[in-house]
Amino acid sequence: MPTMQDSLVGDRDLELLERVSDVTESMRHEVSKRIVGQAEVVDELLTALLANGHALLVGVPGLAKTLLVQTVAESMALKFSRIQFTPDLMPTDITGTEVIEEDRTTGKRVFRFVKGPIFANVILADEINRTPPKTQAALLEAMQERSVTAAGDTYQLERPFFVLATQNPIEQEGTYPLPEAQLDRFMLELPMYYPSRDEEEEIAMRTTGTEQDEIQPVVSAEELIELQQLVRRVPAPPSLVSFAVRLARSTRPGDEAAKICKNYVAWGAGPRASQYLVLGAKARAASRGSAIPSYDDVRAVAPAVLAHRLVLNFEAEADGRTTRDVIRELLEETRQWR
Repeated sequence: MPTMQDSLVGDRDLELLERVSDVTESMRHEVSKRIVGQAEVVDELLTALLANGHALLVGVPGLAKTLLVQTVAESMALKFSRIQFTPDLMPTDITGTEVIEEDRTTGKRVFRFVKGPIFANVILADEINRTPPKTQAALLEAMQERSVTAAGDTYQLERPFFVLATQNPIEQEGTYPLPEAQLDRFMLELPMYYPSRDEEEEIAMRTTGTEQDEIQPVVSAEELIELQQLVRRVPAPPSLVSFAVRLARSTRPGDEAAKICKNYVAWGAGPRASQYLVLGAKARAASRGSAIPSYDDVRAVAPAVLAHRLVLNFEAEADGRTTRDVIRELLEETRQWR
C-alpha cells in the first residue's frame, strides 16, 4: 500500500493535506456557534463540500436545516443564494430570464439575460419537494454540468458550486417527490433527527437570549477549489475501489446482489454511487489529515451515498424495513467479504 510520501507529490500537497484538516476543524467550530449537536450531519456535509458534491438534508420542521446551510455558507467566503421552493415557482425564477431593453443611442430593442439566483457559489434549495417536477428539473443541468442554458446560450456557473437542498419527509400535501434522476445528482442524503434532551435545553437557552455569535469565514473560494483538487489527487488503492464498486453492485437485483438486497430491493444504486463512495472516502480521509482512504471510510459514507438511490420492494414495506435498515445489514455483511 502506498505511503503518504508516495501518494501526494511535493511539499505543497502535504501542506494542503494539513490545511484540509485545519479547515474542517475550523468550520466545525464555526458551525457549532449556532448549531447544537448534529455533529455527524455537519461532518458529512463538510465531506460533500470537499468532494465538490451536492447534499440533500431531510428532516422534520424545526431541526435547523436551513440555519445549518446558511451557517456553513457563512463559514466560507462564498456567494450565497437562497431559493424558497413553492408550488408556483417557475424554472426562470431559478435560472434567470431574458428581458427587452431599449438602446438609448440607437433606439433599437435588444434582449438581455438577467441571471437568476442559481448564479452563486452556495445554493440553498429550501423545501425542494414543494415545487413541481418542471421547476425541480431546472436544477439538473446546473447540478451536473455547472452551467445554465437559456435561449440557446450556455452560461458557466462560478466555481465552487454547491446545491444544498432541504426536504420535509412527513408533510405530503402540496409536495412533489423528487424524481430518481434528480435524487441521483445529490452526492449525499443527510437525515436530521430530533436533538437529545440536553441539546434541546441548550438550543432553548441560546435562541431565547439577545446574543448571537458571528460566524468567521475560514476558507476562500480559491482555497476551497485547491483543497477539492487535492482530494481528487488523494490515491485510492485498487482494492478499495474494487470494494466500493462491489458494495454498489451488491445493491442491484441479480447474481451479485447481497442477500438482504435480494429480499428487499427492487432497484439498486447506479454507477454514480460507486464514484461517490470512492470520492467520499477520499474526502473523509483528507479531512482528518490522512493521505490514504480506508475501507472504514467507504463504510462511513455508504449510508448517505446509497440511501436515496435504493428503491425498496413491497416485502420491505410489509416488514417495516427502511433503506437505512437495509444498508446497515449490508455493511455488516461486507465485513465477511474476502
